[in-house]
Amino acid sequence: MVRAFIRSNCKLKSFVPASAPSRWIRALLQSLGPGIITGAADDDPSGIATYSIVGARLGTKLLWTALLTWPLMAAVQMMCARIGKVTGRGLAGNFSKLFPKWLLLAFVIALLTANTINIAADLAGMADAAAMLSRVNSHWFVVAFALLISWATIRLQYHQIANVLKWLVLVLFAYPITSFVVGANWTLVMRDTLVPSIPHSRDEWAMLVAILGTTISPYLFFWQASEEVEEEKSAGQSTLARRRGATKEELELRNIDVGVGAFFSNMVMFFIILTTAITLNRHGIRNISTSRQAAEALRPFAGNFATTLFTLGIVGVGFLAIPTLAGSTAYAFAETLGWRQGLNRKLRQARWFYALILASTAAGVALDFIGINPVKALYWTAVINGLLAPFLLLAILIVAANKKLMQNQPSSRLGWIVVAITTLAMFAAGVAMFVV
Repeated sequence: MVRAFIRSNCKLKSFVPASAPSRWIRALLQSLGPGIITGAADDDPSGIATYSIVGARLGTKLLWTALLTWPLMAAVQMMCARIGKVTGRGLAGNFSKLFPKWLLLAFVIALLTANTINIAADLAGMADAAAMLSRVNSHWFVVAFALLISWATIRLQYHQIANVLKWLVLVLFAYPITSFVVGANWTLVMRDTLVPSIPHSRDEWAMLVAILGTTISPYLFFWQASEEVEEEKSAGQSTLARRRGATKEELELRNIDVGVGAFFSNMVMFFIILTTAITLNRHGIRNISTSRQAAEALRPFAGNFATTLFTLGIVGVGFLAIPTLAGSTAYAFAETLGWRQGLNRKLRQARWFYALILASTAAGVALDFIGINPVKALYWTAVINGLLAPFLLLAILIVAANKKLMQNQPSSRLGWIVVAITTLAMFAAGVAMFVV
């Protein structure tokens, strides 16, 4: 069992004799990473904008959705993590074994389009937040942030990038702190959290669809599976044969990691909706369309401290989300087209892989400079993701149930059923985007 813990931790060099509980806790703490990073990356600047709009327009009515999306997101990401860990390949690599190449190319091109638009929206959100704090033109920050993120992605090894991303997760605590600073009617909050309020208008249904589409995003599917592969490569398991299969303890620890990450992601969503509900909605400010507008509107009611916390959270989480967006696209294309890949490789060893990361980031910068409307950009990203996500989930379900690909370690029946329910919900959300 101790060997299983060591393998799952990937980096334990030595093992000091200790009691079984302390060994388990040590292994768990060191295994936390991929799931935490993925969960935090879900709360990107564009997601913050969506949750802020929900809180401003509808108040606390949709707080209950955090309890709904947590298990759905966790189940999907656990399945993706299991696929990566058991097969030793990312999602696209497994898809290529079961589906025609033309279909896979359609998936990854749609992913590239959505992610590039999302990168542009996230860069714009970060730059607007930084400009609000510094009074410097936001275009300077768009370029500066893009260059810094690109440099770090190319220069740093995977384990260094992962460690940086883990620390960046802490910036999301700005949102729970902000909500407690501004104060809330906790009786009303608990009621709207535990008693679902069924949407009654087009606007309310549209907000519900937006929450679902923002929380369960295709780029997170690819990133989660590829991170599992990178973790094993960092541990010296450089060949596919050595990466195949996983112990029961490894899978249990990863499920905890992903569950904690999903909980953290949805907790932050909850507090962003809450913060904007008890400040903006309460004071009749319901017409916002960006995270910067939300931050600026907070100041008269929450004060400078809460506004600064909210704004710093936008900048910090952008540094977490953009490498995830660009990286997930690069992994998907690399596995589809047979490129050398991996954040553990140097630039000259995986030129096309890194070229795509740089190209998608540069395209995001270009979209910002040509004056793309961030609200419309987020809408079209949601449309693409809303259409793509259920088909990807269907493909994931097929892979997860394939005993040969999954090394006789297919997904559990309960996990499969929950993801199947999520798939049906996402299909319904995709239809609702056109109906509502």
